[in-house]
Parts: sequence; C-alpha cells; structure tokens
Amino acid sequence: MLSQKQLENFAELAVRVGANMQQGQEVVIRCDVQCADFAHLIAQKAYEFGAKRVHMQWRDEVLGRIEMLNASEETLSQVPEYLLAQSDYYIKHNVCLISISAGDPNILKGCDPNKIKTSNLANMQANKEFRNATMSNLLRWTIVSIPTRAWAQQVFAGEDPDVAVDKMWNAIGRIMRLDADNPTEAWRKHIDTLHRRARFLNEHNFEYIHLTNAHGTDLRVGLATDHQWIAAEEMGQDGIPFTANMPTEEIFTAPHNRKIDGKVVNALPLVNSGNVIDGFEIVFREGRVVDYQAKVGYDALKNILTTDDGVLSLGEIALIGKHSPIAESGILFYNTLFDENASCHLAFGASYPTTVKGGNEMTDEQLAAHGMNQSLQHVDFMVGTKDIDIDGIAYDGSVTPLFRDGEWVI
Repeated sequence: MLSQKQLENFAELAVRVGANMQQGQEVVIRCDVQCADFAHLIAQKAYEFGAKRVHMQWRDEVLGRIEMLNASEETLSQVPEYLLAQSDYYIKHNVCLISISAGDPNILKGCDPNKIKTSNLANMQANKEFRNATMSNLLRWTIVSIPTRAWAQQVFAGEDPDVAVDKMWNAIGRIMRLDADNPTEAWRKHIDTLHRRARFLNEHNFEYIHLTNAHGTDLRVGLATDHQWIAAEEMGQDGIPFTANMPTEEIFTAPHNRKIDGKVVNALPLVNSGNVIDGFEIVFREGRVVDYQAKVGYDALKNILTTDDGVLSLGEIALIGKHSPIAESGILFYNTLFDENASCHLAFGASYPTTVKGGNEMTDEQLAAHGMNQSLQHVDFMVGTKDIDIDGIAYDGSVTPLFRDGEWVI
C-alpha cells in the first residue's frame, strides 16, 4: 500500500499535471463506487488548489452487470435524458474531467453480447457531442487508475486478495513515479523526453510507418496528410496544457484511413466492455478491415467491428519502447490505460482532430479529405512485441529505422 503522502502526491498529479485544473474551474470526477476514498482525496486536492466546485459522477460496475443481465434490450437502447443534460452542463461550464479507470476486467463475462452492443451503441450516439469535446481538447481531461480487489486478483492470480491489492498499489506507485522525491518534477522530465522524440518524427514527416515482427505482424500504416505526432502533454483549446493519460509513454498520431495494408496480430489481450479479447489478428486492405479472427472473445471483437463503418479503419498509431516502466514491470494489467503504455498500439475508429495541423478548425469533410477516420468508437489494441521493428518511410521512399527489437533507435 502507498503511504498517505504518496497517495496525496498521486491525487495532486491528477489535478495539477493531468487535468491541470485552473483556479475557479469546476471539476468532474468519474469513478466506480469502489474508488470512493481516492476520489474524495482528489476532490480535497482540487479544492485546495482553488476548484470552484467538484462534481462526482459515480458508476457501479456490479449494478451494471445486474442491469445487463436483467434489463430488456429495448431499455438498454435508451439513455436517460438527465444524463445528457449533465453532459451538456459539463461542456457549457468548461469543466476539467478526471476519470479513475478501475474495475473487474471480466465484469460482463457471460452477458448477452447483443445487449452489450446495444447499450454501448446507444451511449456512444447519445454522448457524441461530449466525446467530441474531449477528443478535440475543448475540455481538459485525464485518466488515472487505482487497484480494485477483482482487478488485482485477475492480475496476480492465485494470490491472497489483500496481497494482490498491495502488489498492485506498489506497481502503480512505481509506474506513476510516486517513489521519486518530487513526483511532479519527475513527470516533467519524462514529458520532455517524449516531446523530443515527437519533434524528430514531426521533422521527418513520414508518409508511412511499417511494423514487422516474428509474431506475424507485417503492416504498412499511411499517415494522415499534415499529421502531427503528439506526446504526453497536449494543449487544450483554451491554451492550457494537460496530460490526458497517466501513466503515459506514447507518442501518437493519425493514420491515413485509405492507406493501411497488411496484417497485424495483437501482442497483449484487449479488455473491452467487460470482456477479454485475445489471440486475434486483423487484415487490412486499402485502409479497411477485410478479415479478422480471435481465439478468445470473438463475439466481443465482432461487436466492436460492427459498430459503424468507420470502425473498420484506424484512428491512431502510437509508438512505445519495450523499456518503458510498464513494460519492464512484466505485469499484464488487463487494463488499456496501462497495457497500451507497455506496447506500441493502434486504435480502431475515430482519429483525434488534434493529430492533424489545424484539425480543430476543420469540418468533418475537411478532416476526411486529410485521411482522418471518423467513428463512434475509439478502441486501442496492443501490437508492440519485444522484437518489433518499425521504420519510417518518407515520400521519396527512403527508410529511417525507428525501432529495432522493440526499442527506439532515435
């Protein structure tokens, strides 16, 4: 378990480095009821640093499972109006958003996949405006995570539940740099390193990224016209920087959704909507999925890939070396926030407008002309193995090595 001082430093990182809350701003904390103690600590820190008001948006994953098992599909297709009014309030009042991502990776295992798909689709359609507000950085936001018993027991199978939770806390503490004398300063140095690599990629303006490994991946990913690589700290539309994912090790940009060809095989399991998907491979031709299979969770993968037309292409490519703290921990977290930062990854679905120059000022049609993908979904999946080689291919065909045997060479 972390010390009280480390917990307070963690909460402070979420407020000051993550969402970078400004004095007089309203804050929304979104988390499961299991995380109440840490949510209260974040709220306390937010008020100490000048929050005007802190809103708690509670979730209850156990109730969610009960609902999925018992409510009708018709009911699950409807989103209560008060929830939409709540989201409208958040946008209107320019809140900053802090989400605590924690729960049971298998909470919806055994539930009707059609019900899960119906519920997910209804919520994605209803919350499209709010999702656009976060993806375009109109609202500053961050995601952090803490252990829950079910999650810890999944990660440290066979351990006593209390021991598993302690191991999770210790792992998260190291990954979040909470063992540093000054965690905020440690994070600033880490962010500077990521930005240096992003500048290198932006200066070279590659047309394609080519990924290969012995696992079966051989994929050429074209990059969107006028794309830009982003690392760690992003800029809100209000001109205030924030760090969306904590932890973060990635440098990412937007693929061109008509220039993706080859096969990619997952490197780590994907947890989506309470289901684990593993042993899957995806085949792309001219930017679109033309074939896929999975050894575990095929129906869950199918539900993702049949959400809408846009989900059949990619909205993100992210590069992460195998010596990141998360990768070196050797822990499979069954949580995308952590696992995506242990491995290079791609994302089905929507591109972030911020990953193309001037994207926030573009219409949907203009974004599409740049090769930016549009979808209700954005689902990250991990593809980076310890032996992955990655090359940047310029418009003149020249090749620049970026990764060899899973690690940066720049």
